[in-house]
Order: sequence, then C-alpha cells, then structure tokens
Amino acid sequence: MSDLKSRPQKFWMIVASKDHVKSGIQQGIAQACHGKASPLRRMRPGDGVIYYSGKLKFGEPAICQQFTAIGTVKDGEVYAEPVTPYFCPSRRAIDFFPAADISILPLINALSFIRNKQSWGYPFRFGFFEIPADDFELIASKMLKDNDVPTRHLPV
Repeated sequence: MSDLKSRPQKFWMIVASKDHVKSGIQQGIAQACHGKASPLRRMRPGDGVIYYSGKLKFGEPAICQQFTAIGTVKDGEVYAEPVTPYFCPSRRAIDFFPAADISILPLINALSFIRNKQSWGYPFRFGFFEIPADDFELIASKMLKDNDVPTRHLPV
C-alpha cells in the first residue's frame, strides 16, 4: 500500500458560489460538495486548490463564471465544524493567496480538463475534481499576475 502523504502533488478544482468561497477565504478553510468529507480527504498538504464559482450567491440565479480563490492545502486533517444544529460540514485548512477573480470564458479553449468546449460547464457539475498541473499553472498565472505572491509559494 502506498503512503498517500508522500504521493506526488495534485491539483484540485472545487465548485462553490462566490459568496461561500469568499467566506471560506476569510476563515482559511475549504468545504466541498455541500460539506462532504470524502473529497477533502483526497487532498494532501501542499496540493493546489482553485475554486470556480458558477453563481454569485448560493441558491440564486445570477451567474458568476469566475475562478474566485487559489491556494494550497495546509497541514492538518479534515474536521467537522457545526454551523447549525442540523448542518456540520467537513472542512480543511487552506493557505489562500491574494488573487484576482478571473473569468473562465477566455481560458476555456486552453484548459485541457474541459474536453468538450461547447459544453464547457460539464466538468463543474461534479463539484470537486482533479485538474492537470498545466491547467493549474495557467489559471494561477492569470489570478496572481498583479499580486505580490512570490513564485516559490506556488505549489507548481
């Protein structure tokens, strides 16, 4: 059995509304798939994370279609945090970088994880998935280009 902690670095896409992403940035945490633990358990410290927001606010129709956060997974395990008596989502600590929100639209043709460019939104329906390092680098180069994040802090 391989040691998952020593596996090569991976890169993840998480889908959430922009309002939820910005709340997660303030708290330094990631949630995925409405608080499920299993996606977060696939991540390891040092893995890269990008959030995509199809909507501005959860449960509302206004579209966003932007990458809205980028960072790396910090040390520590997945943990549950009670939000209400009926909702206790799983979370994972993330080191978010200061970054610009960027539209996905100019990048669709260049992103390899989007196989069908006509139905480009399809991969995001899963809520959480691995992306290639090259796609992570491309998105990171756009989100971080006007910020003071030294490249040594990038996970790639």
